[in-house]
Amino acid sequence: MLEKTRKHAIRCMEDSFAYAKDKWDKSHVTPDFKVGDLVLDSTTHFNNIKGCKKLKYSFSAPFAIKAHHGESAVKVELSKELSNKHPTFPVSLLKPYKSSDAEIFPLRNKVPKVIPPLESSGIKKIYKVLKEIKLRTNKLRE
Repeated sequence: MLEKTRKHAIRCMEDSFAYAKDKWDKSHVTPDFKVGDLVLDSTTHFNNIKGCKKLKYSFSAPFAIKAHHGESAVKVELSKELSNKHPTFPVSLLKPYKSSDAEIFPLRNKVPKVIPPLESSGIKKIYKVLKEIKLRTNKLRE
């Protein structure tokens, strides 16, 4: 009786694993990036871009792929503004770059692309202002 129950549990677990694998394989496709392809990089882990996180771009300007590091990581060639970032990104944070069609969107080529400025000394300014406010409130209390 116990052996029969154990075999049934093993069979149910194998069926469950097979079902989960089929669902995963249907919904997840690994992109086929080649060296030289242009990709957009996700800015979710970029904490040095100025402005409100809600309003910042979700993907940064297209970058060329320099090398592959296995199947799940890619080394890209970053611009000067992002040169302090590590150039290797997981494939899950990249998406292929598709250039806009000039016939469908005629004005897109005329508008220059703007890369958001990086925060250099913004934190120092905030601390300086907070320190001044603290000094002023302490003087008012005395």
